[in-house]
Amino acid sequence: MKLGFDFPANPRKTFLYDLEENWYLPLLAQRKGLPLQATKRSNFGEYSMAVNYLTSVLEEAAAVNRVAVYNIDHMAQLLFSGSDAPALLDRALGGKMSEMKVGACKYTLLLNERGGVQDDMIVMRLSDTEYIAVINAGHDITASKDGQELIADIDRIMSVKRDGEDVVAKDISDQLVKVDVQGPLSFKLLKSIYGDAVLKNRNKPEKNMSFFTFNEFERDGHKYYISRTGYTNRWGWELYIPAAKAAEDFKAIVSKALDLDGLLVGLGGRDENRMSAGPHGLPLMGSEYDPEHSPLNAPLFAAGVDMDKESFIGKEALQKELDSNPAKALLILVSEGIASNRGVYLDGKRLGTVTSSINSPNLSLEMRQAIGSSRKNVNEPNGTAAIGLAWLYANPFPVDDEGKPITERDGQAIRVPVQFFREDSEGKPMGSPVLGYLTMEGITPATAPKPLKNIENL
Repeated sequence: MKLGFDFPANPRKTFLYDLEENWYLPLLAQRKGLPLQATKRSNFGEYSMAVNYLTSVLEEAAAVNRVAVYNIDHMAQLLFSGSDAPALLDRALGGKMSEMKVGACKYTLLLNERGGVQDDMIVMRLSDTEYIAVINAGHDITASKDGQELIADIDRIMSVKRDGEDVVAKDISDQLVKVDVQGPLSFKLLKSIYGDAVLKNRNKPEKNMSFFTFNEFERDGHKYYISRTGYTNRWGWELYIPAAKAAEDFKAIVSKALDLDGLLVGLGGRDENRMSAGPHGLPLMGSEYDPEHSPLNAPLFAAGVDMDKESFIGKEALQKELDSNPAKALLILVSEGIASNRGVYLDGKRLGTVTSSINSPNLSLEMRQAIGSSRKNVNEPNGTAAIGLAWLYANPFPVDDEGKPITERDGQAIRVPVQFFREDSEGKPMGSPVLGYLTMEGITPATAPKPLKNIENL
């Protein structure tokens, strides 16, 4: 029996769409002295999603340095329940879901038989027999489109259910509205609305929540979930608000964010935020991850896939590739301009392909000047340049005696100068290159796993 949804006739609207358009835009225009105009939107996962609001992508991306709010209600939540749910999820997903503790979150991957990535997700264990999987937009559709067959995550997972097993799967996305709050002032914001008890360790209430855990709490008779999984690799939380309370809570959260000089952030700023934190950035489904390529050597591979498990969808293909000792690497790049889908070249040799690229407000002047660009905007004190991610055939960084990349020398980050070329139909470079370099230093620090004592009194 099909559990995924039919393909929508028109792009869907999130639960918060009307509030974005009819409440937030006028409020933002008033607060910032901006002219009222339409939100810039795009079709993302068959949802009409804001790329940015009245503020620019760069302004919104910078907001995470204080507090950023994201309408992430295009992502779906799947509830798996029953005594055999742990075993089913073990067979379907890369991670060992049966070993999760109640109250824990886990990052994992849903692969196909070729080892390609169908989706990445966060799974929360509610009880011994209940899990919620949080999946990416558009991965809730089982239908034909343009000659291609779309299969929803829920149907892929349930396809490995065995006769007689006790497992029930249900899409509960209409019951919950996902709003993420990230940045150093996220603790202050959420405490002001929900109180600090919801941010404490469920087993040791005198301590703060641990990284990759979640809490459940009730408010006005409605059940909430709040997780701490570092959606942007920075301090912050992911809220699953009951639909009956979502409008009221969204207004309170966003109003407080504006009071704290934060912003509601669209897809553009979100992508920059997810790429810019930490030495590797966070891979994006549909860009760094896709059904045609395996996730081996991606920075989160070990977190999402347990190769010691007896079996799971795609394991055989992954093991075959792993046995060949693949050298590929996923690295952050800094460039003088957008370099999406360009080839990466070093001394005339092709190293790989840029999979994501976006202008960033979080690059220091020193990092921009290191490009060696002649572009005025790159070298101005308040200028900008682009960041991105690239899949490479091999890591070009030198290695130590253990084969691990050497990322700095004499206290200075190593940067590998490269050129990014457009390519013709035969894959040959053409035109003028975009200049830049590969780095393993990161653009901004990954603060998500750091103790909350660093921000609880801000």
